[in-house]
Amino acid sequence: MKTEILWLLKGSRDYLSGQELCGRLGVSRTAVWKVIKQLQSEGYKIEAVRNKGYRLLEGGDVMTEAEIKSCMSGEGRERRVVCYDETDSTNTRAKYLAEEGAGEGTLVVAERQNAGKGRRGRSWVSPPGTGIWMSFILRPDMAPSQASMLTLVAALGVSEGIFQTVGVRPEIKWPNDLVLGGKKICGILTEMSTELETIQYVVVGIGINVNMEEFPEELSQTATSLYMETKKTWKRAPLISAVTDAFEQYFRIFLESGDLSALKADYESRLVNMNRMVTVMNPSGAYSGVCRGIDRNGELLVEREDGQLCHVRSGEVSVRGIYGYV
Repeated sequence: MKTEILWLLKGSRDYLSGQELCGRLGVSRTAVWKVIKQLQSEGYKIEAVRNKGYRLLEGGDVMTEAEIKSCMSGEGRERRVVCYDETDSTNTRAKYLAEEGAGEGTLVVAERQNAGKGRRGRSWVSPPGTGIWMSFILRPDMAPSQASMLTLVAALGVSEGIFQTVGVRPEIKWPNDLVLGGKKICGILTEMSTELETIQYVVVGIGINVNMEEFPEELSQTATSLYMETKKTWKRAPLISAVTDAFEQYFRIFLESGDLSALKADYESRLVNMNRMVTVMNPSGAYSGVCRGIDRNGELLVEREDGQLCHVRSGEVSVRGIYGYV
């Protein structure tokens, strides 16, 4: 009921009477009053005027299940959303929930992570009140070898969701980073559980730097935030909703084709290193070449000096631009 009341308040330009809220939701005035009090305690500024009703004055940057769902449309509000004030890692929490039977599309969000995870076992800095730390639980009917493509699908969703909300379009640094101004603004970590060559579940974790004003010295040359790039602070719940909607759209297209063939052109239009020199670093030695996009399986295409076109798999190597991070 909290989600529905919040959604109705956000959609109204005028006061909503207690009687109208009761009628729409089929509950008592006391139940409505209790929810209003809960919302006020969470940081919402809701004006209550006798004989007029309730009006939402300011929402604040609130990160709760009700707030996130109220930003979603249609079927999105039926999604299971699990919010933590603090947790070790949203990916870790999502895997626990998946093992307990959490369904397709379950969204796990945290205000703060104390053990955030990045690719190749790296830690992810995730202080409270500044970023988006979220993970999806997916149960796709596909071979485990196809799961790595979900990282690229998620990157498209994040890029589009940020564009729809903020008005800037991050570029994608293959395979799992998004960049603005040549610096990292988002990282994606995809993990899965399999049994007898069958996917039990996939967890796609997304970390977005939103309102950070600065970074530790060791990250300042490679990391940025939406605030640092736009000089504005952003509410995170609407951004979560936009990323979720965009990811779902790309995910459906991906499932229909079974690979990235239908998304290839869109992905390459956002690929920061497209037709630029990159260095591929793998255990057998580094080499350089020109990035020529991706193939239908999400492997990076790198054309070496001798004309050989190499297919680079994300689990094997790191890729860097010739002149720095990108």
